[in-house]
Amino acid sequence: MTQDDGELDSLVRKRIRALRVAQGWSLEELAGRARLSPSSLSRIENGQRRLALDQLVTLARALDTSLDQLVENDTDDVILSPMIDGAHGQMRWPIRAEPGMTVIRQRMTTPPPDSPAALRAHSGHEWLVVLSGTAILLLGNRRFRVETNQAAEFPTMVPHAIGTAGGPCDVIGIFDREARRGHNDKKAG
Repeated sequence: MTQDDGELDSLVRKRIRALRVAQGWSLEELAGRARLSPSSLSRIENGQRRLALDQLVTLARALDTSLDQLVENDTDDVILSPMIDGAHGQMRWPIRAEPGMTVIRQRMTTPPPDSPAALRAHSGHEWLVVLSGTAILLLGNRRFRVETNQAAEFPTMVPHAIGTAGGPCDVIGIFDREARRGHNDKKAG
């Protein structure tokens, strides 16, 4: 076993324990879910038992993750630089772990539209947080004030629009693939 293999082995064992603890599960609970004895799971976590592929697959399922995520070791490209979209006043970062998801930072300077006909609906899901200022979220026939450090999450099938409450506001939005596609179609049209 090379040093890299030993480091990956140690990392996987730490992940198994960390995921178990994050779920609030005891050794007995995870062992039951993975159909292992608690002592076997303890030895796996502590490095006293060899990691077998079939056990890793079972543990990944029991921990509600994938084998790929459990053994992932690629941390070379941790820092991402944004793509700048000056025409729309946005910085955009794709999320590598979830292809199709995107994080966008945008400075908004205009209020939401007055006309209900200007609200857009499309497939997907969005999440946003206001970094500064106050945003107005129109969602169906409801109007929400989203203040600095507050967040909103909503399905984009509900007609919606976002704008400011008077002054500029900075917003970070996270869009799943479908929501991003809906926004791209809106800008293209």
